[in-house]
Parts: sequence; C-alpha cells; structure tokens
Amino acid sequence: MLSAGAALPALGQPVEKLDPALDRLVSADVKIEKIASGFDKWTEGPVWSHAGSLLFAEIPANNIVIWQPGQTAHVFIHPSGYEGSAPFKGPEPGSNGMTVDSQGRLTVAGHARRNVWRLETLDPKGQITVLADSYEGKRLSSPNDLVYKSDGSLYFTDPPYGLPTQSDKDPEKQLTVNGVYRIDGAKQQKPGAPPDHAHLKLLIKDLPRPNGIAFSPDEKVLYISDSQKNQWLRYTVQPDGSVTDGKLLFDANGGKGLGGPDGIKVDKEGNLWGSGPGGVWIISPQGKHLGTIHMPERVGNLAWGDQDGKTLYVVASTSVFRLRTKVEGLKP
Repeated sequence: MLSAGAALPALGQPVEKLDPALDRLVSADVKIEKIASGFDKWTEGPVWSHAGSLLFAEIPANNIVIWQPGQTAHVFIHPSGYEGSAPFKGPEPGSNGMTVDSQGRLTVAGHARRNVWRLETLDPKGQITVLADSYEGKRLSSPNDLVYKSDGSLYFTDPPYGLPTQSDKDPEKQLTVNGVYRIDGAKQQKPGAPPDHAHLKLLIKDLPRPNGIAFSPDEKVLYISDSQKNQWLRYTVQPDGSVTDGKLLFDANGGKGLGGPDGIKVDKEGNLWGSGPGGVWIISPQGKHLGTIHMPERVGNLAWGDQDGKTLYVVASTSVFRLRTKVEGLKP
C-alpha cells in the first residue's frame, strides 16, 4: 500500500468543463494525488471520521481500511462483511458504504453481511449494534450505501450486489424488491440493542439497482443513483421522512469511459458529485452536467474530508485519490 509521503500527481489536465459555473467549484488545473494503492480490485464506501482519518471498504478482501495523514493505509476491520466459515461464493464478501452519525459513530452498510451496523467507538474491537437486518420477516439483500438525516433517521439502499450471484434470482434473495429504506430513530437506538423492525420503512421499491444516496443541504431532496439505469434521480422529502415525486436528475447513458452512477455526495451549494463514466461527474441541483474530473481508475465512491471540508477523497479500483476543491462539501 502506498503511503501518504509517496503521493503522486496525475498527469495532464483532468477537468472537462461543460459549464462556466464549474470554475467556482474546482480549478481547471486541479492536482490529483494518489494517497494509497495496491488494493484488491475494488474500493468503496469512504467516510471521513471525526477523528481525522479516512475509512473505506476493500470489498473483495472483506476489509475496512483506515488511512491517516502521514501514515500508511492499513486494515482496520476484517471481516467487515461476510462472517461465515465456508468460503464466500460471490465476488464481493466485504462491507460497502459508510457514514458517521453526529456522535462520530461509524455506521456501515454490511453488504455481504446483509445488515446495517454501527460501531459504538472507533475501535476495531468495539461494540457493534445492528440497526437493521430484515424487513417484514425477510432478510435484507445487501445494504449498499447510507446517509443520516439530521433528525437521526438513517436512509439506505439495498440492491443484490453483495449476494453470491448479484442477481434478482439469487437463491439467497428473500425480498422481491431492491428497496430504499428509512430507519426511524436509528441514532437513538441504544448500544447493543437489537433492531426494532417496526422502525424500518420501505420508501422506494421500483428501482432496479438503487445504489448511492445523499441529501441536499436543506434535506428537502433525496438523491439516489441507479447503477443499472445509469441515472441519478431526485425525490422530494416529506415532513414525515417519506419521499415522493421521483424524477430524473440526469442520465449518464452515452457517457464515455469506465464506470457509472454509483457513490454520490453533495457540496454546500447543493451540487451533486458522483462516480460516472470516466471519473467524477458534477451536476447542478437543476440537473445540469457542469463538468467531469477524469480519474486514472474507475471510480466507486467519494467523500469530503479534512478540517475545512474542501478535500475530495475518491476511491477507485485499486487506489485512493484526493484533490482540493473550491467549495466545501457536506460532511456527515
């Protein structure tokens, strides 16, 4: 794994500007640094912790990895997803997306573990609290990504990518939908308490592969990326936490380069930054593609970090990159 001291700048001019508004968000000559590399095929789910470290998932290796400025990335938790004694039969045994609540507690989309869990302290051997594991008596498929709302509720997506065949016909798949869910009062669940299944609500059930998830700064809009449709969608958030009026924000079909809509984050001006064909796509709240930051590898997800929230950390196939932006991001 590459240490921070060996960070390497990417070559060339990576920013493709499609609208003048992009100039306020990122420099045309932004430098892309590789801060860690050598991972197994696919990194995902980054989050900047309140302690000033970056955590991300190395899914094929079933690891959560931690990186701190000036140090070398190393395994933080193993196994992070699948815990069975028999070898996992699919390509993605690990955990996936991560976030933190207002208390700084790491919250994890368990993916092949088929649940959503919270680490009560930033200690790899700390107490784990399971926040959700089933809906109406049926096991979740493979929670993929997640985001907290300021009221302490937790929203997450549940496609089948963490199942052995990653298919809707997988023999282990119990739910017929690939849903988007809300856990009422997730932050308030007591450490070690079992999940209250009555608090789990199915919000969206008509998307083939819901994946990345994020709120607008005022929490009036919920964004979802669908990795099968290659689209980003927006929903109106109601006072009771439900969502309505699903609409297309932007369609990435036809985009050039590896990758597609997967992980997404939002800046404080409301722009969506997400993995897309060729790199990181930046889309305005009105659904205008402002530009693309072309990355050296296929992008999986991204997170805002550092004290000022203006560093974008990007996890890709085998490496983790960072770049500085002009706009502050929404950190969990």
